[in-house]
Amino acid sequence: MPDAVFRSNVLPSGNRTIKVLLADDSEIIRRAIRALLRSQPKIELVGEAADFPQTVLMMNELNPEVIVMDVHMPKGTAATFLDLKSRLNHGSRMLAISVWNDEETKALAESLGTFPLLDKMELSDKLIPTIMQLVSPKTPAA
Repeated sequence: MPDAVFRSNVLPSGNRTIKVLLADDSEIIRRAIRALLRSQPKIELVGEAADFPQTVLMMNELNPEVIVMDVHMPKGTAATFLDLKSRLNHGSRMLAISVWNDEETKALAESLGTFPLLDKMELSDKLIPTIMQLVSPKTPAA
């Protein structure tokens, strides 16, 4: 299995599950987030990407409801960000994550129309509640 891509073989059961695509260039971070997401029965990790082009391809192929994406990955520019945002499926939401929590990164996340920027150091406490909030009927799609 390539380092950059993982696809879950688990199919949703009778209950509705939330399809999540994970995009981060760090294998260690993806491994930690993967474990966190897999611990939640209502969340199905449908794929992983390690750069922006892979993210766009997998997003179109897998139709996730939520994209958990590091805003600082390789092979990406402002044009890549805009392309990614324009390709979001109706109802798809992007959740930005980063180790940098500075004003520039916050502005970048906001320009993408993502939900709040989450600090990677706080994902163990905030990721799952934020995903659940994103798919709440009260949260408008991007």
